[in-house]
Amino acid sequence: MSEDLFQGYKGEALQVLRRFNVRVWGQARIETSRGMFQGTVLPRAENDDDQHIVLKIATGYNIGIDVRTIAAMEETGYKKANYKIPEKQFPVTPGLPNVKLFGTGGTIASRLDYRTGAVIPAFSPGELYGAVPELADICNLETEKLFAVFSENMGPEQYKKLAVAIGKEIEKGVDGIVIGHGTDTLHHTGAALTFMVQNSPVPIVLVGSQRSSDRPSSDAALNLMHAMFTAGHSDLAEVMVCMFGPTSDEYGLLHKGTRVRKMHSSYRSTFRTIGDIPLARVTRKEITPMHPQYNHRRKDRNVKIIPTFDERVTMLYYYPAMKPDILDAIVDQGYKGVVIVGTGLGHVNKELYPAIERANKAGVHMYMTLQTIWGYVHMFVYDTGRDMMAKGIIPAGNMLPEVAFIKLGWALGQTHDREEVRKLMLTPINDEITEREPYNGYLVYQGGVPEVEEFVRKVHK
Repeated sequence: MSEDLFQGYKGEALQVLRRFNVRVWGQARIETSRGMFQGTVLPRAENDDDQHIVLKIATGYNIGIDVRTIAAMEETGYKKANYKIPEKQFPVTPGLPNVKLFGTGGTIASRLDYRTGAVIPAFSPGELYGAVPELADICNLETEKLFAVFSENMGPEQYKKLAVAIGKEIEKGVDGIVIGHGTDTLHHTGAALTFMVQNSPVPIVLVGSQRSSDRPSSDAALNLMHAMFTAGHSDLAEVMVCMFGPTSDEYGLLHKGTRVRKMHSSYRSTFRTIGDIPLARVTRKEITPMHPQYNHRRKDRNVKIIPTFDERVTMLYYYPAMKPDILDAIVDQGYKGVVIVGTGLGHVNKELYPAIERANKAGVHMYMTLQTIWGYVHMFVYDTGRDMMAKGIIPAGNMLPEVAFIKLGWALGQTHDREEVRKLMLTPINDEITEREPYNGYLVYQGGVPEVEEFVRKVHK
């Protein structure tokens, strides 16, 4: 049999497939010392071992079968799979809102590459409709793929292009905008668009998924439906992140772009509003506002696009015994802005003081944020804080570190005048700094605690 029929297999695994005349993409029944398995034999990632055969079983999950446990195999059928979802022409329905979907890449627009075993950006926005036909019942959709990158490759150049593209669509009269985006830096882009696209008359919804579209537990389709419904039908004219609320399929949450953060590496409910409560809950047919204040949808086309960013900005995460050469090196490399992520109320050690003074004299703009995530910078409480303010560090309220980083780059893209930058940084545009955090803006459920266990048993099983 041709080697093309055993894609990626080698060594013992290849010998076993040849012995039983079973091909890649063949439906197979495999008897092993651990029981009988049925499914489709998948190609093997080229960098994997030669001891396992990969089988996609009826549940949609992939399993690896150790070839040393195989007693017999039988090919019961054969059909080469096509994992590319064809694009479909989106129908136009009179009376439905017009939504523009911008594709940037990420897991919500991905497929599994069986050559490498990796999830790669692959679906165009048109293919997303092919995968989620329910979108046609929600809105009239126009799609445009701006980028095809994982979110770790999104940056200032992409932010600026995205902001300009959004501005053009708003001028054309679109009813709402959805942006498909990888989740890892989704909150960075949410902050960037909040500053670059101000006073939008329509919803701007960033959406991603934690699990790729080929997995049974994928959240991609439901997140897309929630995002499209929000963009087309909601009254919230905000830059928002739309992702799962609980880990189940009950509802999604809409988070303000300046107060949201990814909090878990794999949970579908990874995004949380920090220091406040979410804007709203969303299902496929209903939006329930939660926050008492938000920008409302308008009929005008007025929007302010400010696509600026100076990339000579960095974040410095403080750790005990940090040496001054770290900050000196940042300055020597030409950086013009530093967001310090300090301890407690906003502290670093005294050993850094000379480097802070040198940075200040070099014209570097320095702002203090917190490692605690929740809470405010209070640099008047201890001598350490007052000393640092005297040396040029400016407290950034309860601005999240990532948001402060984005805002400082955006501000320095417009001016390097110290007072102008300070004014831009400390004047809230959309709640990146708030006067106070609500009593329920800081909730951390700790498993094992009696009252939490009681809540889990009774309220949310």
